[in-house]
Amino acid sequence: MMISHRWWTRVMAGLAAATILHGAAISSSCRAEGWADVRVAGPFVVRADFPMASLEPLLSELAQLQTDLGRAVGLRAPSEPIELYLFQSEQTYRAYLGRHYPKMPYRRALFIKGDGPGRVLVHRNPEFAVDIRHECTHALLHSTLPVVPLWLDEGLAEYFELSPRNRASNNPYLKSVVWAVRFSMVSKIEDLEQETDFSKLSRNDYRDSWAWVHFMLHGPAEARHELIQFLADLQANSPPGTLSSRLARRLPNLRSRMAEHFKTWKR
Repeated sequence: MMISHRWWTRVMAGLAAATILHGAAISSSCRAEGWADVRVAGPFVVRADFPMASLEPLLSELAQLQTDLGRAVGLRAPSEPIELYLFQSEQTYRAYLGRHYPKMPYRRALFIKGDGPGRVLVHRNPEFAVDIRHECTHALLHSTLPVVPLWLDEGLAEYFELSPRNRASNNPYLKSVVWAVRFSMVSKIEDLEQETDFSKLSRNDYRDSWAWVHFMLHGPAEARHELIQFLADLQANSPPGTLSSRLARRLPNLRSRMAEHFKTWKR
């Protein structure tokens, strides 16, 4: 069991391919099971117990999420569909979990990876869109990678949980990171790499994971290149080493370069 900073749970096992069904067949099947609406958004098959007409802008963003992730870090498209279940209320969400995942501790949003397609479950709440984008980023990463370092998994999800126009410059972490780097209070990647237990991650660990991802995506070209190559090695099942050591070889003054990145970032 893995828990994010919002105390969400994701359960992961092995990866397995699944057949992508034709949209009409999916719609017929889902309505037979009691779902009010079903859509296909990129690699996501989205089922909801309410009409999704009002969610069309969010679904368009969701369809673009895999493309954005691919462009940013070179991640290939999933070879299996990802199932997204949306619930109008917490009550119906809890009832569904009780029927299908009775042993699962309650969390506001879940990413579950078992022996079939990855599944994301979310109920409507004030952070509904953020919840969806965050957990769907995890789902995309784990649909193509055999393993993802915990800090990087969360750092990428924290980055992509916002809408595209807000990712680079309007994340709530940004102001805190700008101050933290001035006093050398952002964790080293080497320290983040030691974390393997979600329950032990602090709020600052999530912030600092986001900060290093931001640096790699928007800082020196060498840093982004190493991130892309690191993930490519993971995808190819080639021993990647640690990302910290790879970055240190390309950028010997890594921490000072990271600090300078945020000191000069135009917000």
